[in-house]
Amino acid sequence: MLGTKLLDVIVPELFNPYIINQSMEKSALYRSGIVINNSEFDKLASQAAPTVNMPFYEDLTGESEQIIENEDLEDNKITSNKDIAVIIRRAKMWSATDLSAALSGKDPMGAIATLVSNFWIRDMQKELIAILKGIFGNYTEDSNTITPLKSNLLDITTASSAAAKIINASSFIDAQQLLGDAQAQLTGVVMHSATWSYLKKQELIETVNPSVDTSFDTYQGKRVIIDDGCPVENGVYTTFLFGQGAIALGNGNPEGFVATEIDRNKKKGSGVDYLINRKTYILHPRGISFTGNEVQKQEGPSRIELTNTKNWKPVYEPKQIRIVAFKHKIG
Repeated sequence: MLGTKLLDVIVPELFNPYIINQSMEKSALYRSGIVINNSEFDKLASQAAPTVNMPFYEDLTGESEQIIENEDLEDNKITSNKDIAVIIRRAKMWSATDLSAALSGKDPMGAIATLVSNFWIRDMQKELIAILKGIFGNYTEDSNTITPLKSNLLDITTASSAAAKIINASSFIDAQQLLGDAQAQLTGVVMHSATWSYLKKQELIETVNPSVDTSFDTYQGKRVIIDDGCPVENGVYTTFLFGQGAIALGNGNPEGFVATEIDRNKKKGSGVDYLINRKTYILHPRGISFTGNEVQKQEGPSRIELTNTKNWKPVYEPKQIRIVAFKHKIG
């Protein structure tokens, strides 16, 4: 493949859909059921606005009434609210120098697509961790500490004894219990590698070897995803538990959006090829509205701004928010 250029092997119209599909197929978040994608979210992510509204009806509350002859039933109303998702816009550019090994392969387009999709898998996982830091964070207002999603947060590091601060099977069950009777929906857990190693030493991690998929680890029946982006502060680790479909994924394709471009600098040496890949997508924790209170750019939030708790507001009942944060120490 001597002299092969990106223009020779990449057709942008074919390349980007392939990247999206491959990214979802390989993503542990997607395979575990934590992240769910459908055509409706794709449409929402394709809108030109920086945020999209997702109205919903509140659950019915109260109790039934006794039927009494000649007396009217009380008139009850159904109330509505709205969940707001933010559209995330990101891009990355690579030069042919970075892709030279891939260009020399038997299937250069496939090799490059694999490299690019793996990058986006890692990058979107970092994006999700940033969002989790934001929704489970706190801020100070009028000298008071505000933790908007305190209902879904278990912190055992405030326990009186050192042993009680360390993650174990019992405290993990306590974390699940924050969802009450909805805890059966929990399918995955994202933890720091140090947490995984500690549990592995305790022989609490099980490895599953399915016949139709690559092997993966589980803890108490939940698929384990290891990510060192999980918060660690002063020896306190945060592990996240997720229910089925807790995160909505929408792959956007707005009008005029160019997802993949190839450029070439003819003047630099013998020429340098560039591959530019852009993504417009929704990665939204269901039931937690994005307020955008502290976002500087009209195009949308940076990753740092996603970690800002003031940009998030719970709008579902706690049990309907299928995410739990568990703060603990390890032995």
